[in-house]
Amino acid sequence: MDADTKTTIAIGSDHAGPALKAVLAEALRAAGHTVLDLGTDGTGRVDYPDYAHAVCRAVEQGQARFGVLICGTGIGMSIAANRHAGIRCALAGEVTSARLGRQHNDANVLAMGARVIGDAVALDILATFLTTAYEGGRHDGRLAKLAAT
Repeated sequence: MDADTKTTIAIGSDHAGPALKAVLAEALRAAGHTVLDLGTDGTGRVDYPDYAHAVCRAVEQGQARFGVLICGTGIGMSIAANRHAGIRCALAGEVTSARLGRQHNDANVLAMGARVIGDAVALDILATFLTTAYEGGRHDGRLAKLAAT
């Protein structure tokens, strides 16, 4: 999971994701990244937007280069994250979406579903997300249109 540059990554989950969040955070630390764990750590019911907003604020404010969000399917987290003007959250259940989210959309937050993918797949998705560069070029105009809304 080596990214070219070691960086700070904010990570958060709702009650469906603390086990997967712990696996991902451990892998990030083992790869030399700093992890900003913004919760939750238990399986008691919580509201996913609270954690999505905390992670997105950390990315927007420059406290973290990337964000990782985990809920049951990843859908709720991705919806909440994409309400932030400076966030481009990619929902990925496999590595192709993670790769294209970075290459074409310069995604800065990754959302995954703990109830729909296993640890090994999630680790592959995260590694792909962190090691894929934005292509720029033909995609710049599209991102400018997103930023203008």
